[in-house]
Amino acid sequence: MESLEEYREIRDDEIYRKIDELILQNSMEFYIRLSERNALRRDLFNSVRRLDILQELIDDNTVTEIMVNGTDGIFIERAGKLSRWEKCFHSVEKLEDIAQQIVGRVNRIVNESVPIVDARLENGARVNIVMPPVALNGPIITIRRFPDEPIHMEQLIRWGSVSQEAVDFLRKLVRAGYNIFISGGTGSGKTTFMNALSNYIPKEERIITIEDNAELQLQGVTNLVRLEARSASTEGRMEVSIRDLIKSSLRMRPDRILIGEVRGSEAIDLLQALNTGHDGSISTGHANSPEDMLARLETMVLMGLEMPLPAIRRQIASGIDLIIHVGRLRDRSRKVLQIVELLGYDSSSGEIRTQVLYEFEEEGEDECGRIAGRLIPRAALKNRRKLKRMGYEA
Repeated sequence: MESLEEYREIRDDEIYRKIDELILQNSMEFYIRLSERNALRRDLFNSVRRLDILQELIDDNTVTEIMVNGTDGIFIERAGKLSRWEKCFHSVEKLEDIAQQIVGRVNRIVNESVPIVDARLENGARVNIVMPPVALNGPIITIRRFPDEPIHMEQLIRWGSVSQEAVDFLRKLVRAGYNIFISGGTGSGKTTFMNALSNYIPKEERIITIEDNAELQLQGVTNLVRLEARSASTEGRMEVSIRDLIKSSLRMRPDRILIGEVRGSEAIDLLQALNTGHDGSISTGHANSPEDMLARLETMVLMGLEMPLPAIRRQIASGIDLIIHVGRLRDRSRKVLQIVELLGYDSSSGEIRTQVLYEFEEEGEDECGRIAGRLIPRAALKNRRKLKRMGYEA
């Protein structure tokens, strides 16, 4: 690092050349094997230009989650199983440098005044950072890594995450402009399923994606606008929220609005958009069941606007056509567990009426502990107005 101080803008090849010079100087004093030399060359470059020892994990396609617990250790997830990695950070200062490097690339801030931040890496991986004094055992970095190539619905069918029958059904609904909400717990595959589902949107339509951190990977869409929220500065200024982006997107002539995740007061803006002619929108949210998702939406609306509960439920029932609930089973597999249709608001009971269209039913386990089951149809779709309008039914 001392030898690089004279440079302001230095290219990767210059860093490699300087590393090779230093290795050559040291190899004159003691023998360095070729394998050790290559490993040292890679590690030094990652330390200078990339994310140090984390870069090895980020480049590993089999790693889906990276959890840095300060200097106490690093844990990784492979194939749904957690394990401790043999390497770790020995310096808090180095870990803080990595955290600043990550947030700096996406124009965000993390320090004692703003100790919690969400960010993303260049490959689209989601990053959450918690710094001292909130984090007691040093900087905590959690990285959710997504596949380099988007997962398509055909792969999900092969993995048993969803049935071919349900996919054929959902394909028609997406093309016909049904408003779909995908619910599920953390790590259940909401974003993956939303990516796969969005591929059924006609390619000639104008799509606007709105996210807190850009993660969606839409393929083959030429008229695509990607919007990302921005956190406030240390003075609390220049914030651009999801609510701001939704309001702005309505003036951008969208055919579809895709919101990566609804988690707060932006729920009221989403519902207002859905109820004013912006059909075909897809969004996700955290919940343990479709019923819980409806209750959470009510709560999120109240976070942004004081409204009578019946009015909120009417907005939800008229704006959202379908809830797809995905989950992670005990064998760590991710599956579509329920597809629920919203039938409208029942004024006599004060509740939103729903019916289950598809439901996953377990059929046992194999000798390896993998859960076997099927996504069974339970009822026929009642709201066929949009299907008929698009010519799918007479």
